Amino acid sequence: MSPDDNLYAFVFRASLAQGSVDRELSKSTPPAGDAAGRIAERMPMDLLDKDLVASALKMAHVYTAIAAFENSARKFIQDRMLEEVGANWWATNVSQTIRSEADRRKKDEDQIRWHGTRGASMIYFTQLADLVTIMQNNIVMFQNHIESIDWARQIFKSLERSRNVIMHSGELSMNDMERVAMNIRDWLRQVGG
Repeated sequence: MSPDDNLYAFVFRASLAQGSVDRELSKSTPPAGDAAGRIAERMPMDLLDKDLVASALKMAHVYTAIAAFENSARKFIQDRMLEEVGANWWATNVSQTIRSEADRRKKDEDQIRWHGTRGASMIYFTQLADLVTIMQNNIVMFQNHIESIDWARQIFKSLERSRNVIMHSGELSMNDMERVAMNIRDWLRQVGG
């Protein structure tokens, strides 16, 4: 065999081996984009009441929208504050009451080290009503984005009501779900996504 033939055979065998490894890995590892599928496979849905699972799955879509809204609102506020005030914005521009409650929640979660937490930034330890208060107390930084603080308060209050129903395993009516969608759309059209 010539040196070129040996090189070709080596590369060919390596390619075949890599193909085999890739096939085996794909059997045991779901695609990266299928995180929801991997999570669903780990849940004991087959052991739970089918009607209750169907109801919860219907609310899962609403929960997803509200959770994404809530965290995008936190990010929106944090980004504005960082831009306008700087890295120390939490200490200088958030009321002691909100900071104390957020600190309390974080300390409670820190005690349970085996469980995940809400987020890396202190704003993730606030409630929806706190977010409106932060904007209100710093309205100059938000006036170019928010029509009025009363408008924002009404959106957050409505969404919080629906959020609480879902978080406590309740089911929203179609009117409630449409209101959630309308409020989120209005917010995103006003402040951006």
